Amino acid sequence: MQTITKMYTHYDHAKQAVRDLEASGIHSDAISIVANQSNTVTETVGDEGSEAGLGAGLGAAAGGTVGLLTGLGVMAIPGVGPVVAAGWLASLAAGVLAGGATGGLVGSLIGAGVPDDHAHVYSEGLRRGGTLLSVKVDASRVDQVHSILNKNQPVDPVKLGGEYRNAGWNNFDPEGERYVADRDAAEKRLADQTLRMK
Repeated sequence: MQTITKMYTHYDHAKQAVRDLEASGIHSDAISIVANQSNTVTETVGDEGSEAGLGAGLGAAAGGTVGLLTGLGVMAIPGVGPVVAAGWLASLAAGVLAGGATGGLVGSLIGAGVPDDHAHVYSEGLRRGGTLLSVKVDASRVDQVHSILNKNQPVDPVKLGGEYRNAGWNNFDPEGERYVADRDAAEKRLADQTLRMK
């Protein structure tokens, strides 16, 4: 089995990738999604990330779908804040909460086969509002899964990491302050980066 992980700027792109994967016959047990709540829930949520407020938006986040997306749950990840998650990566994230995963979110991603540098970039991207999507697949379907995931406009972790570093970032810090930014500007910047990689 191989694990393929991608980051998406827009939750809707990741959600479509999940639908495409399931439509291609990839079982939902092999797919995981972890999304920063700011990309999935439109209701106003207090600074502490009220689970009631987040829970109220899960129906909208799932968009009436079936499969993996119907199993979205709410949790808070250190250094990221409130997220909605489903699948095996959500179980790893829950281990982060319980202190059971060595190295926190970055360690969980590395344990799932993500290279160290990409794990830091993906964790930071999640903190800044992105969505992580991981798929466990046997070698015979790797190319097909890459094609499906790439069709839905993932970000390039090398370019994104470069942009973060040019702005003074070094590595993901689970003890760091909660990220607050002008969401429209951040989305435009990441969308522009996504277009440049094509």
